[in-house]
Amino acid sequence: MPAGGGLCLGRVCTTWVPKGSMRAHWGAVRPLQLKYDAVVVGGGHNGLVAAAYLQKSGVNTVVLERRHVIGGAAVTEEIIPGFKFSRASYLLSLLRPQIYKDLELKKHGLKIYFRDPYSFTPVLEEGIGGNPPRSLLLGGDMTETQRQIAQFSQKDAKVYPEYEEFMNCLVSAIDPLLDTSPVDIGAMKRGSLIQRLRSIMTLQPLLQAGLKLGTRLPQYYEVLTAPVSKILEHWFESEPLKSTLATDAVIGAMLSPRTPGSGYVLLHHVMGELEGKKGAWGYVEGGMGGVSHAIASAAASYGAEIFTEKPVNHVLLDNNMKVQGVVLQDGTEVKSKLVLSNASPHTTFMKLTPKEQLPEDFIKRISQFNIKSPVTKINVAVDRLPNFLAVPNTTNNKPLPHHQCSVHLNCENMQLLHKAFEDANEGRPSDRPMIELCIPSSLDPTLAPPGCHVLSIFVQYTPYTLAKDREWDEQEKNNYADTVFDWIEKYAPGFKASVIGRDILTPPDLERIFGLSGGNIFHGSMSLDQLYFARPVPGYSNYRSPVSGLYLCGSGAHPGGGVMGASGRNAALVALEDFKHL
Repeated sequence: MPAGGGLCLGRVCTTWVPKGSMRAHWGAVRPLQLKYDAVVVGGGHNGLVAAAYLQKSGVNTVVLERRHVIGGAAVTEEIIPGFKFSRASYLLSLLRPQIYKDLELKKHGLKIYFRDPYSFTPVLEEGIGGNPPRSLLLGGDMTETQRQIAQFSQKDAKVYPEYEEFMNCLVSAIDPLLDTSPVDIGAMKRGSLIQRLRSIMTLQPLLQAGLKLGTRLPQYYEVLTAPVSKILEHWFESEPLKSTLATDAVIGAMLSPRTPGSGYVLLHHVMGELEGKKGAWGYVEGGMGGVSHAIASAAASYGAEIFTEKPVNHVLLDNNMKVQGVVLQDGTEVKSKLVLSNASPHTTFMKLTPKEQLPEDFIKRISQFNIKSPVTKINVAVDRLPNFLAVPNTTNNKPLPHHQCSVHLNCENMQLLHKAFEDANEGRPSDRPMIELCIPSSLDPTLAPPGCHVLSIFVQYTPYTLAKDREWDEQEKNNYADTVFDWIEKYAPGFKASVIGRDILTPPDLERIFGLSGGNIFHGSMSLDQLYFARPVPGYSNYRSPVSGLYLCGSGAHPGGGVMGASGRNAALVALEDFKHL
């Protein structure tokens, strides 16, 4: 892939070059100072949240972002003239309500287009009696959702509300754990009496979750530990419904629906809430960069300074393993008492922190932190809406309800998902990949010229390393994208002819451009062995590190990935507590 991102206009590949620089925006009305109370490494949404909370509490804070644009993976980029893409992350739901409220993000310009219905799964089949192929449309109207499910199974339609209630109960019990530091078992045995009592108090949310689940606790334990295929087969019999729900369990994860623990990832994706609406998902006006810009605006309003094109080379330590600040790639030293890293655990501790000053066992565990990614993201500009066989477009080519959904293709049954997973495990891009396609311009007219649209295509499964030592060169990338487009064409004939341009991001591209180690959108697998007490490694789940004053505030810390902001807020609160004693 050429530097700056590969871009194909039709079949002609060029190099995308950013339109100018956004240096020293967002409150940086003076040159970068050489001393602050806190430095945040990386201007992703979690880093910006951390900076906002720190600065709001009176801690003089600077954010240093290596790219020309803030936002990390939550960014909007005009890759093709006139088309604005959420180039990596593409949907909003998991942003914590407390952050939305505390930082007054609506006042700072965050506008959301709610999606309802939210899921559309067309079936690749011959229609019966001249009718179009069947499809499954899921949304907030339970009566209509049940009618949709009944096309495939009357039994499933009847039980679906009970399944929703079951999952919502588990979400309500676990939800408070997202906004608190994990229990620090080690701290219960060390430190002063006050520190040990404080650590014991962190058990309270965990105990409350257990009490709330009550006698259902064994059933919920199964959800957290079992393969999602087992969970869904307990509830349902129709394959399109099971497979559609299973996509939320494997999205962004190198997991099969048959992998133990995949049930938790399903839960992680049904925890969402937007403006008080439980389970709601939406598009951000102007693309996902709108989230980052609103958080940055809040941070700047408190006095935080945010700089772009300021890559950090390494964290500066003294001889007593205490943070002294950071050193930029140009050699500039920025001194501080606190450093919060929005980078992944791999980047933070294997590249930015002098490894010789970290405990050997800690480095070994970080090196074993699973960052395997299955994702290729393809951003596409089209001159008309996809016309799905299952629900044909109207003559005026206006968006229909299913166009605002997450469109799931090659999701007719869970065996297809498992087969796609097996392909990637053997180093082959999936022959029949799982495709999640979104059309944010169906609700947000600011993203594309009139009549045209932008598509976010999330594709699984893709190996980071290809079999037989092949490289992800332009030919391999275009071959894979062509396979994806061929499958979309089967569901929506005429799609390929509508394409104006595309941007293909394989796992190595996601790593290089956005700093996502291994291309993993969560900074590391959300498997059970890498959650809560053990994220990123056991003994360091409370955002602190072996280095005094160095904290992890990105998705590699609890509670994990998604545009949540929880890691940033929680890390900032821990750092603030420590700052009082410095």
